[in-house]
Amino acid sequence: MASMSDVIEQMLMELLAEGGGMAQIQRNTLASRLNCVPSQINYVIQTRFTPERGYQIESRRGGGGGVKIVRVAPDSNYLMHVINSVGASLDYDTARIFTQNLLDYEFITPREAKLMLGSLRDSVLTLPGTAKDRLRAGIFKNMLLALQ
Repeated sequence: MASMSDVIEQMLMELLAEGGGMAQIQRNTLASRLNCVPSQINYVIQTRFTPERGYQIESRRGGGGGVKIVRVAPDSNYLMHVINSVGASLDYDTARIFTQNLLDYEFITPREAKLMLGSLRDSVLTLPGTAKDRLRAGIFKNMLLALQ
């Protein structure tokens, strides 16, 4: 049996497919439809519909908690979307997700993905703590700029 988070994700994916990559929901309405609490909807949106997975979220307070989820279309602006989503710090798992999306959208080849991830591994970046994640973000952004 699927978890509630999986059910919510599936429902949101169906709404995105029906809306051509855009879904507008009311958290309270969806929560009552799925017999869960609105915070479960928030949790799924925050963990599974993130910028590194190719989504933009617009949220508004009040009125049932409206949320607009947009799947970023892989066009010429997609690389800039990814670069802007990286921020000043990047951990390896997030870099892996970004790279997988680039591979899925055929912005990079499997070989390029391997090279990128190989150069971003913790074992290669031997700086301590947050310095490693800041360096990884800079390297990753520069790799993406080189793809343009």
